Amino acid sequence: MSELRKDPIVSRWVIISEERGKRPSDFPPDDKKRKGNLCPFCEGQEHNTPREVLAYRHNGDANQSGWLLRVVPNKFPALQIEGELNPRGEGMFDLMNGLGAHEVIIETPDHQRDLTDLDVKEFERILWAYRDRIQDLQKDIRFKYILIFKNHGSAAGATVEHTHSQLIATPVVPKIVMEELQGVQKHYDLKERCIYCDMIRQELQDRKRIVLENEHFITLAPFASCFPFELWILPKQHQSHFEEESNERYMHLAELFKETLTRLGRALDHPPYNYVIHTSPINAKTDSPYHWHIEITPKLTKVAGFEWGSGFYINPTPPEQAAEYLRQVKLTDV
Repeated sequence: MSELRKDPIVSRWVIISEERGKRPSDFPPDDKKRKGNLCPFCEGQEHNTPREVLAYRHNGDANQSGWLLRVVPNKFPALQIEGELNPRGEGMFDLMNGLGAHEVIIETPDHQRDLTDLDVKEFERILWAYRDRIQDLQKDIRFKYILIFKNHGSAAGATVEHTHSQLIATPVVPKIVMEELQGVQKHYDLKERCIYCDMIRQELQDRKRIVLENEHFITLAPFASCFPFELWILPKQHQSHFEEESNERYMHLAELFKETLTRLGRALDHPPYNYVIHTSPINAKTDSPYHWHIEITPKLTKVAGFEWGSGFYINPTPPEQAAEYLRQVKLTDV
């Protein structure tokens, strides 16, 4: 029988429908063929991107070859960094100028490599770039939130096949993050504990939905997963801000993050996916009850009329089954 499960953080209901269940082999594969042509993100094409705002290099000057990772402003930004916010009303409606920052993190100069092809040190370098750009953009008092995200594969929204992730700084806190913040605060006011920490303790006790863990981090399939094979990565020790982790912990995160994505790829024939990093707003205190985390969503199903009209999601793969399947994936080179 199907189950209705309630997300304890945002109070969203999800339908776990085993009757509509799918095995990993039932999900359609993504087109993984690479065109292999030079693109603006390839080494030697630096003149085809805006000037870099961050780069890690082994040689060469800024905006030239010799880089290991580059961060550049998006050539077609969703929000513009120049100007003033100018919030105003138009009758009953509120609006403001589309001010913000939109950047691209080019994760490797090699067009043929995906994120899971990188070694742990290269993966760790990407996390450093996320941290460094968040810390720099926090200085701009116009911004309230910085969201890191990745679209992998055309079905997940990627328009350039060269592996990259993105950052958008916004003058308001996104609605989804605000709902999480409110759920966290409600739980804290009632119990004086972080709800994510409570969740981690229960998952470590039950062990039904854990995929991976190491000393500092855990990967789990959330109890009320909206999508099949949805995964969260969380620090075991309470930390409200992603950018305040230590270098040692970024290394442990890189190891677990890479293996998580590798297991997903091998289990589901390298599906398109999105991930987002949810961290505290810029002005949140260091001791905030919010718990930063990474949400990974393979694009295996489509959101249709019922989901759009009701706010319910139908997930055909129970998270317990997803976690068990991913735990059993054989990794010979990780």
